[in-house]
Amino acid sequence: MDSSPNQPHSTTSQRIDQLEEQEPLDAAEFRRLPPWSKQITVRGLVASFFIGVMYSVIVMKLNLTTGLVPTLNVSAALLAFVFLRSWTKVLSKVGIVAAPFTRQENTVVQTCAVACYSIAVGGGFGSYLLALNKKTYEQAGEDTPGNVPGSYKEPGIGWMTGFLLSVSFVGILALIPLRKIMIIDYKLTYPSGTATAVLINGFHMPQGDDMAKKQVGGFAKFFTLSFVWSFFQWFYSGGESCGFSQFPTFGLQAWKHTFYFDFSLTYVGAGMICSHLVNLSVLFGAILSWGVMWPLLEDLKGHWFPTSLPESSMKSLQGYKVFIAIALILGDGLYNFLKIIGCTAKNMHSRSRGKNLRKVADEDSPLPDDLRRNEVFMRDSIPVWLAYSGYAFLTIITLISIPLMFPEMRWYYIVVAYLLAPLLGFCNAYGAGLTDINMAYNYGKVALFILAALAGKNSGVVAGLIGCGLIKSVVSISADLMHDFKTGHLTLTSPRSMLVSQIIGTAMGCVIAPLTFFLFYNAFDIGNPDGNWKAPYALIYRNMAILGVEGFSALPQHCLQLCYGFFGFAVAANLMRDLFPDKYGKWVPLPMAMAAPFLIGASFAIDMCVGTLIVFVWHKIDSRKASLMVPAVASGLICGDGLWIFPSSLLAMAKISPPICMKFMATH
Repeated sequence: MDSSPNQPHSTTSQRIDQLEEQEPLDAAEFRRLPPWSKQITVRGLVASFFIGVMYSVIVMKLNLTTGLVPTLNVSAALLAFVFLRSWTKVLSKVGIVAAPFTRQENTVVQTCAVACYSIAVGGGFGSYLLALNKKTYEQAGEDTPGNVPGSYKEPGIGWMTGFLLSVSFVGILALIPLRKIMIIDYKLTYPSGTATAVLINGFHMPQGDDMAKKQVGGFAKFFTLSFVWSFFQWFYSGGESCGFSQFPTFGLQAWKHTFYFDFSLTYVGAGMICSHLVNLSVLFGAILSWGVMWPLLEDLKGHWFPTSLPESSMKSLQGYKVFIAIALILGDGLYNFLKIIGCTAKNMHSRSRGKNLRKVADEDSPLPDDLRRNEVFMRDSIPVWLAYSGYAFLTIITLISIPLMFPEMRWYYIVVAYLLAPLLGFCNAYGAGLTDINMAYNYGKVALFILAALAGKNSGVVAGLIGCGLIKSVVSISADLMHDFKTGHLTLTSPRSMLVSQIIGTAMGCVIAPLTFFLFYNAFDIGNPDGNWKAPYALIYRNMAILGVEGFSALPQHCLQLCYGFFGFAVAANLMRDLFPDKYGKWVPLPMAMAAPFLIGASFAIDMCVGTLIVFVWHKIDSRKASLMVPAVASGLICGDGLWIFPSSLLAMAKISPPICMKFMATH
């Protein structure tokens, strides 16, 4: 999702607590650590490729349907373990001696795979890049001021791959000189990176085999179930609004307002991974929008907007949906942006005065294990001159390539963006280390509005969208790399092998992500507001750019007052969550999650709440087993349903339709 609101389940904090309970580092193991070049293996790269492809397909589907993508790093670490442990066992059974599978290799594979599919998550395929296509241009209104004729560019594998190759590597180099400060000196926690390290370390401990067998068994069982169920559902979806995905669970009237369970195991799995607060916030947003507001606004047709306008017009009901969602997103994003900047500044100031930080460990007396980890982390240093010269070289490449692809994006905009990017990247990476929230999309939105306003009416929309992509890529990848460095620090993995695997994974992703996108783009009706592939954030981002160019004149009647109200609600909700006692604040909904169903509908919110209900009941029955098995079961559900995308896309491109249409209609 745009600036993903996912907050880890209690299982994440439990895994971090488990780090204290793990056995001390074995001195013999410390001496046997493989050199950095041995941590990157051919079998590891093969595993990374297949995991990266699978997850690229999964997250692309999520991007192009709802835009809500859960954190899958822990799932990727589990899959890396499954792949390579199976590999070594098969070879041993046929009499071939394979090199031992180490936690360092596990970490490198996970890093490479995550870097690969992260391009599909954050490459703009469901937001700022798709916002450039002709369909989104037409949906925004060809006569809309600011949406100037010709301000679109149809998707193409060539230019999309070139764009990603131009902008994706800069972020890897931006913060390399600061890695020691962030990981060793400041001891930032990076909760997701720490949780991944705990999982990997647990797999490779003597008692980890039993745990791994249970998780692998659970993953395999639910992967198979999910794939078979998706295959079975396909036979009944041979027409418009047909199949189990349109099952009127709560009656036909509720179905018309998108309230039904659509049997999507992907979103059930996503609901199991996301926190209860995220899932309930999504449901609250669905009830508020599709249950209350849109029916009321529909009744005002003819008063607030003409009855002659199609519903898809930005001066009709669609305009209210889009701009109210934007108000929620901007209110939440601006508050958290200022909060993280303030938190970062406060903590930096406290450090400069020698004060201890609440979220950062005491660094006065490092433990022997920490000293060993620090030694490994600093042993294979990455030359600072390489980072600086590489950053300068890639900036020059971007200065040449981006204006050739997009003449509206002037070279001096890029210079300013890349001069500010390391500072913004540091703020984001520091904030992510304290809170586990990656604010990259909010930095990107700030760039979008500034560049759209500066570039003016004729160039503003395209310049704003591309500028958003430049800043977002650098800032996001910088934070992701620090998460990976934290995982590597805790698993005794060389930062040099982590950096190389990140570069290889990013290169894979720059090729795989556009190909994956076109698998969907050619097989399905992407961007259709009435279909299953709504890609809602493309229209949202284009209208943000138009808003940056035209100001409030782009809004339909009375929409500005509604936007003020929802913007204020988003700020007030965040203040309440931060200022109220925890027993009350934890129930305040997340505005960013609430905004997700405003354009998409309520059905996926029902799916995710089914997932959260399963986790809640499971923890009540057997909390220890639930903490162990929830990530594996959720990953199996997501991956099985995601894998079915390959054959279903091929069938759609071959014009082979399902043989049966199962549809529900009223008898009277």
